Amino acid sequence: MSDLRELYQEVIFDHNRNPRNFGRPARFDRSSEGFNPLCGDRLTLYIAFGEDGRVAQAAFEGQGCAISTASASLMTEALKGRSVEEAEALFQKFHGLVMGDAEIDPATLGKLQVLAGVREFPARVKCATLAWHTLHAALHGEQHVSTE
Repeated sequence: MSDLRELYQEVIFDHNRNPRNFGRPARFDRSSEGFNPLCGDRLTLYIAFGEDGRVAQAAFEGQGCAISTASASLMTEALKGRSVEEAEALFQKFHGLVMGDAEIDPATLGKLQVLAGVREFPARVKCATLAWHTLHAALHGEQHVSTE
């Protein structure tokens, strides 16, 4: 196994074992619940905006596989400080990455590029994108989303 692949796996394992921004915050402006009926992964995403309209805090709670949890953890870190438009653009770029869009340069996604390998395992793409579809729903005022 290459050193790069080992590094990527370690980042996923770390974010699964020690998810960042896990738990319901005291204050939030938008939330949405996401569910993957294929494997049972379930999460709720919470977003709080600052006075400038940018994401001040993003957090999640729920349960899921290592890829689902790591993706949610990495996503909440990446959202901080972004406008709604930037968050939506990040969703589009990440979704394109895991769906195999050749025009997406993984390097432009920073740590999120560790999840690029799931595109080789179609059943795991829904695990990696659950938090992202939940983000998309929250940004559009939708309370629930399913990967089906």
